[in-house]
Amino acid sequence: MRIKLPGSRKVKSTVLAVCAVVAIVIIITAGINNKKEKQIMQAKIEQQQKQEKEDQKKIKIEIEEKKKKQQQLDQKAGQADALFYARKYDDAIKLAEEVIKEDPDNYIAYNVLGITKIFKSRTLDEGMKDLDRSLQLKSDYGYAMFNKGLAYELLGYYDEAIEWYNKNLKVEKYVWSYYGIASIYGRRGDIENTVKYFKKAIEVDPKVKETAKDEHDFDPVRGDERFSRLLK
Repeated sequence: MRIKLPGSRKVKSTVLAVCAVVAIVIIITAGINNKKEKQIMQAKIEQQQKQEKEDQKKIKIEIEEKKKKQQQLDQKAGQADALFYARKYDDAIKLAEEVIKEDPDNYIAYNVLGITKIFKSRTLDEGMKDLDRSLQLKSDYGYAMFNKGLAYELLGYYDEAIEWYNKNLKVEKYVWSYYGIASIYGRRGDIENTVKYFKKAIEVDPKVKETAKDEHDFDPVRGDERFSRLLK
């Protein structure tokens, strides 16, 4: 069924033309708007991607800076350890405390601080707390286990010393833990265990023979051929 428009053919043609133009304008406008929306959306996506890249870059820089800072603090704790072995106890304590002030969770610094306090005071009081704190922060930290053994040996708690040396040996084959156990048994005159653990120390590092030659802890067993052979 045809729809008849009112008016003359000319009017009808004009109306149809206008309608066509309007339709075209609507279509074009819709297309333009759609294109603008796509452009806006694309711009938002690009801006978001740019922001994500900037955020990732920022995070990467922060991680690298944090890692670098941690390395510097660990090196500082290592310097404190060197001062301990040089018997500069006050300097070692000061440096370790500086590290802990900046990094309260630095298990390396607590380890150094603890053993240094013990050697300086010849008591287990505060120093042992620091060693325990080191192991709380890193339960498998072999060096702190060794230092607990060393501290107990220093103060004559030999059974406890052997216990902690053995704990250290469960996480690492540390020559001085073997040596420490051997020296305690040597002090006791227990030749079998002295030889057993001293052999293990030599297997890890033969240079301990030179240290043992002047070690008074081995005097009770030094005359035994089984021990003297190991020194050759």
